[in-house]
Amino acid sequence: MLPRTATDRLLYSGITADLWLRPGVRRDDAERRARPACEPGASPAGVGVVLGAGNVTAIGPMDVLDSLVVHGRPAILKLNPTFSGLLEAYAAALAPLIAADLVAVVNGGAEVGADLVAHPGISHVHVTGSAATHDAIVWGPEPRTSDDTGRRSKPGKPDTPARPRLDKPVTSELGGVSPIIIVPGRWSARDLRFQAEHVASLKVHNAGHNCVAAQIVIMPADWDQRDDFVAELHAAFERIPPRDNWYPGSSASEDRARTAYPDGTTAGATFLAEVTPETSQDLLTTEYFGRVLGLTSLPGKPADYLRSAVAFANTRLAGTLGATIIVAPQQRRRLGSSFDEAVEDLRYGAIGINIWSGIAFLDPRLSWGAFPGGTLKDVGSGIGRVHNSGFVPDVERVVATGPFRPFPRSLVGGELSLLPVPPWFATARTARQTARAFTRYATRPTPARLAAVLAHAVRA
Repeated sequence: MLPRTATDRLLYSGITADLWLRPGVRRDDAERRARPACEPGASPAGVGVVLGAGNVTAIGPMDVLDSLVVHGRPAILKLNPTFSGLLEAYAAALAPLIAADLVAVVNGGAEVGADLVAHPGISHVHVTGSAATHDAIVWGPEPRTSDDTGRRSKPGKPDTPARPRLDKPVTSELGGVSPIIIVPGRWSARDLRFQAEHVASLKVHNAGHNCVAAQIVIMPADWDQRDDFVAELHAAFERIPPRDNWYPGSSASEDRARTAYPDGTTAGATFLAEVTPETSQDLLTTEYFGRVLGLTSLPGKPADYLRSAVAFANTRLAGTLGATIIVAPQQRRRLGSSFDEAVEDLRYGAIGINIWSGIAFLDPRLSWGAFPGGTLKDVGSGIGRVHNSGFVPDVERVVATGPFRPFPRSLVGGELSLLPVPPWFATARTARQTARAFTRYATRPTPARLAAVLAHAVRA
């Protein structure tokens, strides 16, 4: 899916992104069936309600457009209370669709949301939030206990299927514990610093209030540069200006982490803690949604370690939304098919290789959602996928690859990339200017506006 155009090759220099289909689905069959669920001129496929997220302003509108464009379903967007003050802004942005009676935007708390999802005129519900929110909508607000892994236990008795309170289709995106898997190799001092800034950026973006914010860094115990990398990681957090907590409950969440890990340390505004078999396992099973990062180590030589790291992520971590692997190009070549098999075995809906898995959210030509397998009883990171403006059916995951080093060092390492420091890095000096220029270009693409984007980006 990326790159597809000459402009892509400039804006996404050195970045590729592929849609992986579910096992047994052929590419030619998927291409043949790649069309909207509701053809132009057909009757609408019911009316949906989108329970908007409260952490990123783009999520609600993009979910509404997914409902409308991909599924042919007009939608009501109920804003999260954290964004209630943006009602007029959303209404202005979506004004043509509102005037056509295809979209409505409303404010309200849990009671309004409950009334909307229960309304007989609503045929579909999409929710972005936590598993607890999903379960309250689907099963009711009754409290649930947790099993010994810390994951939410399934509603009802194990041998008796519970009857959901909500009797209409539900899709969801619910986050989880996102891993960063470090593949060992011989890194230069500049590599160590750049990749430490990379990991730190994936933690502090939006003050950690992201469903794919980095939460656990998996490292090789036998890597002779492990301590150097951890030191660079602490230094990166110290250099980054603090991002204040603003999402409701995030400060209390951080306090719980400090209590669970009394030996943890603070670098800048971020709390870091080592997770070992002797410590609390909460960082593996609880999404903290804030400025908390765990570090853990696994033994083994590179190929064995990588297999162990993938198995650890698949079986020990809550959720299946996004994972990132960091590997030097020469080490990837050295691992050969072992690396490819590790990516294939990693069960996440978005996998980034030397790039944030969140790129699958950032470009709507890709597809966003959990790895298939979530159910109403055991929802994990959610059910279904959104965006996918190419209408590709049966998507299993997105796999994106970026350069290990920024330009011009990328060329020295054999990577054909002109990408400087990516604008989502917290250390990118021109991120604000690049974002504004890109927004202007997106609203009205012209060569001059494209040149402005590139001019700001190369100064990062």
